[in-house]
Amino acid sequence: MISESRGDFYEPDEDLGESARIFRLSSGTTAIGWPIGGCGPCRGTMGDMHPVDTSTRPSPAARVLVIEDEATIRAGLERALVDVGFVVGTRGHGLDLEQVLAGFRPDLVLLDVMLPGRDGFVLLEVVREHTDAAVIMLTARDAVADRLHGLDSGADDYVVKPFLLAELVSRSRAVLRRRGRVPTAIQYGDLVIDEEAGTATRAGAVLELTPTELRLLRYLVDERGRTVTKNQILTQVWGYDAHDPNVVEVHVSSLRRKLESRGGRIVHTVRGLGYRLSAPEPRDAQ
Repeated sequence: MISESRGDFYEPDEDLGESARIFRLSSGTTAIGWPIGGCGPCRGTMGDMHPVDTSTRPSPAARVLVIEDEATIRAGLERALVDVGFVVGTRGHGLDLEQVLAGFRPDLVLLDVMLPGRDGFVLLEVVREHTDAAVIMLTARDAVADRLHGLDSGADDYVVKPFLLAELVSRSRAVLRRRGRVPTAIQYGDLVIDEEAGTATRAGAVLELTPTELRLLRYLVDERGRTVTKNQILTQVWGYDAHDPNVVEVHVSSLRRKLESRGGRIVHTVRGLGYRLSAPEPRDAQ
């Protein structure tokens, strides 16, 4: 059997393997990298079970199968995908892929090219023969011929290592969205955000948000329960890494005012650190 994982993503900052590295950039972004050709033998095939937080999960959640022989890379991908609400299965090889596909029924397969036994290109044919799942190829081979081979063989996307976890999550969402496999709306309490429609509601009332405020709200919901710094917000919402507290403070203040017009305070200031989105305190929920 293949295990399924759901739950909260933790962000290790230590060296977790001989070749792979998961680390934090100065901006707070999580990245993963390793030497080209550094994929070693499989060091385990099953992902850990995690408790699920259903407060912002689409239902039913899209199912993603990760096939990657490097245990550290596999774990990093699993946790990043679980964190944004996917149900994730992991394997360190594709020797029994036909059985795994039948049992797990993935919507998306993240498929490493350099695998023991049958390589990723052979396994891509297996996926295409047995399912209609989307496929994103992962490889350290950056040659144009390799990328064209993957795309011409039926892959939906082709990502070259090393890559940012956030980028791969975004590409996964985009591929699934194109195939109609993921809802565009997420819910947190009485708050509903639909990025594709460009709308947000609270307690059933439409919030008149600017595009930047909508991106800011989505980021805070994704990071719910965690304190995020102003630098992290600048990087994730505006796309640049520079400390400009006035920009963040102005937009957070405006967003907070609009949210609180329809309910209690959910965007909290953590003095000296940043902001955290969480359920309103009892005194704020009146």
